[in-house]
Amino acid sequence: MHDLKAIRADTRGFDAAMARRGLAGKANAILAIDDDKRGYQTNLQERQALRNAIARGIGEARRSGLDTSEFEADAVRIRSEIESLERIATDRENAVRVALEYLPNLLDPAVPDGRDETDNIVVKTVGSPRSFNFPPLQHFELGEKLGQMDFERAAKLAGSRFTVLRSGLARLERALGQFMIDLHITEHGYVETSVPLLVNDATMYGTGQLPKFKEDLFQTTDGRWLIPTAEVPLTNLVAGEILPATQLPIRLAALSDCFRSEAGSAGRDTRGMLRQHQFRKVELVSIVAADASAAEHELMTRAAETVLERLDLPYRRVLLCAGDTGFSAAKTFDLEVWLPGQGAWREISSCSNCRDFQARRMNARVRAPDGKSLSFPHTLNGSGVAVGRAVIAVMENYQQADGSISIPKVLQPYMGGLTEVK
Repeated sequence: MHDLKAIRADTRGFDAAMARRGLAGKANAILAIDDDKRGYQTNLQERQALRNAIARGIGEARRSGLDTSEFEADAVRIRSEIESLERIATDRENAVRVALEYLPNLLDPAVPDGRDETDNIVVKTVGSPRSFNFPPLQHFELGEKLGQMDFERAAKLAGSRFTVLRSGLARLERALGQFMIDLHITEHGYVETSVPLLVNDATMYGTGQLPKFKEDLFQTTDGRWLIPTAEVPLTNLVAGEILPATQLPIRLAALSDCFRSEAGSAGRDTRGMLRQHQFRKVELVSIVAADASAAEHELMTRAAETVLERLDLPYRRVLLCAGDTGFSAAKTFDLEVWLPGQGAWREISSCSNCRDFQARRMNARVRAPDGKSLSFPHTLNGSGVAVGRAVIAVMENYQQADGSISIPKVLQPYMGGLTEVK
């Protein structure tokens, strides 16, 4: 959510910022609606003052024994005008709010211009793709060969974009989730948190999923929403609260199931478990002072990178361009892991600095040490990392010629000492 006063103070600057998102000319349209609203509010205040004056006139006339019928007729007319003006002013106010809540966050100056993922910038590459002395298979080929990844029965149970894992692969998925959450709470200072998987409208609105991305979400019959990421409940834990400055930074981590309709991904990654309706992810959320969010963004991204380094997976850090940066984010780093079966780099983590964009939507504030002034904190979120995609990465990078999967050393304690899935 954007500050209307800031838009009015720097209309050209705001329009230039929105133009980087492909949304030029929004400021003047919003301000025109707001000016219209202000005009009606001024008229409303004038009518309310007149109503009060008429009420006083009626009182004085009655005390003097005079006829009040003319005053009362005026009062009826003014009351009708006030009701009409109140409706119009409310409509204009709602129009301003709706226009603002559909506008994305302002981009960090460091974010490069660009239309889509082809314009993203590779910041660094860590590790080298492994050389195989056999043609590497994709994860779904390996899973079906092992007999432990079942798409046909998953489709029977729930439809497309679901997977049933069994035996060693099911244990590998569990091991990866446990390894990641343990790493973040023991070494990176995050507090493990278990959150609801169902949330209300206000919670989805606070982090920017509603109203713009309604079609990407699953909703229950009683109006609740299945979370697309634990970012939603974790960040909203401070919604509507005034936090003492001494409480920051807040760092939270959750291993949860996530649910996405993938409405905008028709035809993409239809084979395998790369893009699912239901998946597990370790989510990292930080709530920090405004002047600390840039450094926190680096800390969070490094925490996600550590997961891939401990698993000895080749990866690269990518700075997203303007056209590929998410709605709530001011700046985003994606981590892409090498998948030899696909022969491609694929996203496995996304770490974003949202600055005060979400805090404004949630009305989460921080009280300064002086106990007087209030400000909005900055919120950050990142995958630490997506568990299902980590399963894919381990399978494809650690596959062996006979179709078995070697287990990375760091995961072997979580696998009961197993060194292979076969």
